[in-house]
Amino acid sequence: MKIEIRKLTPALTDDYLTFFDMTPHWDNIDEQKCYCVCWCSADHRIETDFSSAEKRRDLAAQYIQKGVIQGYLAYYEGQVVGWCNANTKLDCLNCISWLRFMQSVNTVEADPNNKVKSVFCFMIAPVAQRKGVATRLLERVIKDATNDGFDLIETYPKNGFVSISRDFMGPAAMYKKFGFTVYLELDNGISIMHKRLK
Repeated sequence: MKIEIRKLTPALTDDYLTFFDMTPHWDNIDEQKCYCVCWCSADHRIETDFSSAEKRRDLAAQYIQKGVIQGYLAYYEGQVVGWCNANTKLDCLNCISWLRFMQSVNTVEADPNNKVKSVFCFMIAPVAQRKGVATRLLERVIKDATNDGFDLIETYPKNGFVSISRDFMGPAAMYKKFGFTVYLELDNGISIMHKRLK
């Protein structure tokens, strides 16, 4: 597949929303569409209503305009077929998913002075799965993080395969191909993997 990777910008909001509208997600239940609003730089210590797909969609549109959701879209023949959520770790420590599932990661920082790019999520359309789309997205994350002066990239794959929809943090095997190594295995079944850029 000839894939084009584009960094998410406000101009691509409609493409982003349509991709989440149309792509099966979380066991194909429409109400579970996340629009990736839970992994972002918004401060969710302030109460936010995530109770419906429609509300999450509206939040996503707002977050993209403000640069709160960051990442990359993969296009094939003009249509979005993949998404990778990648943001500055320090900016995301108060997002709802971090507060719920990842607080222990804060206590194991290798060096608090590191500028860390976190890869939180991949979503690939069924027609494009197992065709190298996630690999292309990760390549772009690495390239841009290097150019933007990050010290390392951090990822959080699950230790064992559950399902395509629930293993949204990407497979450890893909990260290993790019030189990521396991920094720590957490009690919740997640590994922290690092790729040092400097």
